[in-house]
Amino acid sequence: MAFFLLSSVLFTSCGGDKNGDAVFFPIDNDLQLGLQVSQQVDSAYGSKGQLLNRNSSNTRTRAAYAHLDAIVERLLESGEVSYREEFPWDVKIINDPEVQNAFATPGGHIYVFTGLIKYLDNEDQLAGVLGHEIAHADQRHSIKQLQKQYGISVLTKLILGNESGNLERIFTQVGGQLVGLKFSRDYEREADEYSVRYLGATDFYACDGAAGFFQKMQSLESKGVPPEFISTHPAPANRIREIQTRAQEQGCKTSTASNTGYQEFKRNLGL
Repeated sequence: MAFFLLSSVLFTSCGGDKNGDAVFFPIDNDLQLGLQVSQQVDSAYGSKGQLLNRNSSNTRTRAAYAHLDAIVERLLESGEVSYREEFPWDVKIINDPEVQNAFATPGGHIYVFTGLIKYLDNEDQLAGVLGHEIAHADQRHSIKQLQKQYGISVLTKLILGNESGNLERIFTQVGGQLVGLKFSRDYEREADEYSVRYLGATDFYACDGAAGFFQKMQSLESKGVPPEFISTHPAPANRIREIQTRAQEQGCKTSTASNTGYQEFKRNLGL
């Protein structure tokens, strides 16, 4: 698969992206890299029978997907997602009750483990996590990290020197590392900030839902059971306070009604 467009197209798009950042890669690379990673994830968990089929004959599985889709759709329709139309933004459930994790690939393929859904108390917390992961994709953090890792000068030489084989090798190598990728502290802080913005703009969720999630993660850590999410994200130490401060600055609501719908969501997944 060819991972790069013609250099003329590439240099036309390297001045900045929709977020106002200087990004060397065109958006097509997010889509191509994300597709590659999602295919790897689907194959790995599908072969073990852990990737839940949204078109399953099981009505409860389909109902669970409908519920999860509704959460993601509310966040995407917040008006705060830059690449709402360009990315597919599909969401899939991985059935592993022991793993408290979620992640998004470049280009907006989202994965949620049943262990995370099971452990969380309410939909606000899950929406906070999903907002955080959507932000990583929408702010193009993986692509920006790739750009920093290899440097523009190296990538320019590869492109202008027509070394497509080396470019593909780089993308293949990076693609295999993206599940479990650790982002910089700045990128994590930015994803937290956008989670607050997404949730607050929906007027449906407590906008500091991600803080509730990190409080749950802290309780797991205190029991000596570090969750999978913490292995790929910085510890929540000051992040709870920063999220709550951001919510206060935005003046968005920090409490919601009952979570009976979330409990039904869990039951549909057998949690």
